[in-house]
Amino acid sequence: MFDIEKQIAKLPKSPGVYIMKDKEGTIIYIGKSKDLSKRVKSYFRSFNSKRLKVQTMIKNIYEFEYFITDTEMEALILEANLIKKHLPKFNILLRDDKSYPYISITLKEKFPRVIMTRKFKKDGSLYFGPYTSVYAVNTTLEAIHNIFKIRKCNKDLSKKLDRACLNSHIGKCLAPCIRNIDEKEYMKKIEKIIEILNGNQNILIEKIEKNMKEAAINLNFELAAEYRDKLKAMKELKEKQKINSVKGEIYDVISFYESENKICVMVFFIRGGNLIGRDKFTFDKDKADDILSSFIIQFYSGATFIPKKIFIKEEIEDKVTIEEWLSMNKGKKVSLIIPKIGEKKKQIDLVTKNAKEYLIKFEEKVNFEKKFTNNALKELKNLLSLKNIKRMEAYDISNIYGVYSVGSMVVYENGIKKTNAYRRFKIKTVEGSDDYTSMQEVLFRRFSRGLNEIKNGDNENGKFNVFPDLLLIDGGKGHVNVVKKVLYALNIDIPVCGMVKDDFHKTRSLYFDNEEIYFNKNNYAYKLIYQIQEEVHRFAINYHKSLRRGNMTKSVLDEINGIGETRKIMIMKYFKNIENVKKATVEEICEVEGINKKTAKNVYNFFNS
Repeated sequence: MFDIEKQIAKLPKSPGVYIMKDKEGTIIYIGKSKDLSKRVKSYFRSFNSKRLKVQTMIKNIYEFEYFITDTEMEALILEANLIKKHLPKFNILLRDDKSYPYISITLKEKFPRVIMTRKFKKDGSLYFGPYTSVYAVNTTLEAIHNIFKIRKCNKDLSKKLDRACLNSHIGKCLAPCIRNIDEKEYMKKIEKIIEILNGNQNILIEKIEKNMKEAAINLNFELAAEYRDKLKAMKELKEKQKINSVKGEIYDVISFYESENKICVMVFFIRGGNLIGRDKFTFDKDKADDILSSFIIQFYSGATFIPKKIFIKEEIEDKVTIEEWLSMNKGKKVSLIIPKIGEKKKQIDLVTKNAKEYLIKFEEKVNFEKKFTNNALKELKNLLSLKNIKRMEAYDISNIYGVYSVGSMVVYENGIKKTNAYRRFKIKTVEGSDDYTSMQEVLFRRFSRGLNEIKNGDNENGKFNVFPDLLLIDGGKGHVNVVKKVLYALNIDIPVCGMVKDDFHKTRSLYFDNEEIYFNKNNYAYKLIYQIQEEVHRFAINYHKSLRRGNMTKSVLDEINGIGETRKIMIMKYFKNIENVKKATVEEICEVEGINKKTAKNVYNFFNS
């Protein structure tokens, strides 16, 4: 048995990393210290004086281990790497590990481009960002390209090319590739763009307003509406940039706000004196970390860009070591500054205020969703006379006349989406538009694999070994009955419910236990079922689109000379399934739009040779 007191007595007075574990040996907390002995002992002394979240953690500690390092810097780096690897319960965790978009002007190129990138390189390009909204970046770039008509292609223009690209022919590029514009005139446009990205949005706004008015005068109201939407997006971006700061300054501002149960840490990105974006992170309050220092280490670990100055709300532990680590990663000195007075203090207060406002709205949303799901599940259980509906799985089939048939599975646990459990299936055994057989294939593959995982004891790594309390099938009586046959064959007892749609493809009722059940559309249960049916359909359609784009799904028609994607879909649209195509005469095949007699003979001979 692990003797905590004995092991504490053996701890060295050296820098290092300590790892706390529970009874099952699971790592629940990872920390660093310049003095391991002093730090670890501090957890077990004066227990009642500790914060509640620290007390909670200490009660769960059964054993610990530690790593000695030569320096505090090594301890910091090791701690960051171990936290990313083990994701301990009582550490704060930035799980998304996101990379932010930047706008890059490729100044080293002849006739520079203006592009979005997620990599900040020392390549002579001019970078603006990071931005937190990809939509805002794309909207800005689209407006810039539409107005200034600079090039989008990545061709080497050090030499004049023989012909221009398609964009120039449709009036969307000035064609510097064939020297329709000289370099000086082109660079004047780039200078204007730099001015816009430095915060002078008025240039772009004025041009968009002018284009919108011209389109309206020419009665091109659709184009005018597009310019109106761009104008709205640009004005919103300009409003977000209003913050008192010295022009040209580049820094981040980090602050946080704590409620009873949650903590919100917020970052403002100041570039060229303008606020160009912000990001927020929420954590449960049961963390034992020094929130701010842990956040800074994780947030800037692997960051593509680190500013020279980072303004923070309060003093943090190991400030000097963290500054050294940030400086090492940047290659230049980085300072963590705690402003007490002046404009920077006002900015800290502004970030804190924004964090508070976000956290209040976040908790209101969480409470509303909790109330909604509790009521919805209660109503659904009463409606179907079921005792427990913790996990629900919903299924849908999507195809275009039997081509690109796919199945989707979405999962809800306690009424909330569990997206990491979503699965998708490419139909393998069914040719043509046969939803029933396709649904049977999907359910058979899902549950037979689940049974195999259970049989092999693959409980941790298995993807299908957790079975639902309720199956929701997109369809009515027919779909439910074919699914029941699969479950019966596999000796599985799970309730199956059909989600029936009306003539407008909206949720109408449920088919359950051999009867159609109608419910009030104002009920929580209806709203949840409607949400699930839309979600499983969306997931199926998105997978379907990705297969069509990637040309991943094949049909027997692909083997016929003269049959491409369009003709394949037109044939299936006309004949509905492969069996009908096999029986068709040459004359009947010629009835299909886009099929000539030669191609019709190819199809006929393929199936009848």
